[in-house]
Amino acid sequence: MIEIRRSAERGHANHGWLDSYHSFSFADYHDAKHVHFGPLRVINEDRIAGGQGFGTHGHRDMEIVTYVLEGALAHRDSMGNGSTIRHGDVQRMSAGTGVMHSEFNASQDEEVHLLQIWVIPQRAGDAPGYEEKRFDAADKRGRLRVVASPDGREGSVTIHADASIYAALIDGTERAELPLQAGRLAYVHVARGALTVNGKALSAGDAAMITEADTVTLENGESAEVLVFDLGSLN
Repeated sequence: MIEIRRSAERGHANHGWLDSYHSFSFADYHDAKHVHFGPLRVINEDRIAGGQGFGTHGHRDMEIVTYVLEGALAHRDSMGNGSTIRHGDVQRMSAGTGVMHSEFNASQDEEVHLLQIWVIPQRAGDAPGYEEKRFDAADKRGRLRVVASPDGREGSVTIHADASIYAALIDGTERAELPLQAGRLAYVHVARGALTVNGKALSAGDAAMITEADTVTLENGESAEVLVFDLGSLN
């Protein structure tokens, strides 16, 4: 079974310096039908103006993954980490028992465009942690490259949740498949471009929620960049 949610159906908030689309309930956007999908709790598509960003603020008991699409994002946190991530970089911050951090556009002039993803951890109260890895376009071209997983396999960042995140670049005749074990959920988010997911046409900002399926198939891409989430259920 596949349910399509179009880009325009998402929550939207434009604060001038921040233009944000919310796939799930977040901040002032409340949607009882879209609070989470399995352990996937947040996908915010953010565009942050030059020189702007989020001042120091706190999180706890959440796995936070940042995937940059364009521009550069400067990160600082209370664990002593400081870095600038760009397209191709995947950052994981485990909030655990509590962490403070800030995120700012690293450029004074150019917009930064990113996806911030929250995944509910398998248990609360772990120590906070941080990790980042780079995945070049060649790693994702015509295939699903695991970029985050519970066991850090294939050099992915390690998230403490029943979820694996894959990234793919699909164009022309390229085709990629992800087998799903029985009882698993899949969520597909199209970051840009267009393609078909299990035969359904999706464009940038669209999503597919897949249940009771044994495979996720990506094909017929038009410069598509896609994230696919392999998820357990949330009891």
